[in-house]
Amino acid sequence: MRGKTATFGSRKNVVYSEEHWKLLERKREEAKKIMENLVRAGFRPILYGSVARGDVSPTSDIDIFVPQLCPSYLIELAVDYMDRRIVQATPNYAIKGELIVDESITVSFPLVKMKDRELDFYRFGGCIGYDELLKGVRAAGVDKRLVLILPNERGHEEVPINEMQPSEVAKILNVSIDIVEERMRVLERRREVGRTGVFLCVSVPPGESFESVLRDIAKKKPAVRRQIVERMG
Repeated sequence: MRGKTATFGSRKNVVYSEEHWKLLERKREEAKKIMENLVRAGFRPILYGSVARGDVSPTSDIDIFVPQLCPSYLIELAVDYMDRRIVQATPNYAIKGELIVDESITVSFPLVKMKDRELDFYRFGGCIGYDELLKGVRAAGVDKRLVLILPNERGHEEVPINEMQPSEVAKILNVSIDIVEERMRVLERRREVGRTGVFLCVSVPPGESFESVLRDIAKKKPAVRRQIVERMG
């Protein structure tokens, strides 16, 4: 069962049990295998979310993102996947491709040029690169409850970000104040009305490419067509 979104909470220290450390190690080993293949193919993947921060549970997804814009087949060649889809969170967010490795592992990548502030989204939630993963680094980041997770030797400290200034959160996570304020608005709205789903989620059939399916979508959806024109020139 997924945790509730944007519930805030109280400031506290969490000490990881031996079982928790083993679970984190297992999930990171799975991520490492996929990221290693991507690195060998010339990409610079990042791992983001709870597996990057360390505050995992048995249901935690393994989310990997490849920030480079390139022909989708190059990424597909490096990943053993079972399904493909095109997603877009809102009409203003970058359109992305997703490779579904299994029910808990996803590799995503942009299908249009991304804005710097969109990359801040990953830093806001906590992310690490392949080299950091090999070194056992855990990143600070904000979870879906709007709680800042600050890793330490024994586990992590939790600080609800409504107890902090946006500028303080931005400095810790090395992101813009705008992204902190935006994510707070989005996650607080989810708390009030629930998750409303994504703007776009289309499966890519076998034998077709991400790019060809995206062209077909653009013919039917003006917002998608507009973003492709604006970002790809």
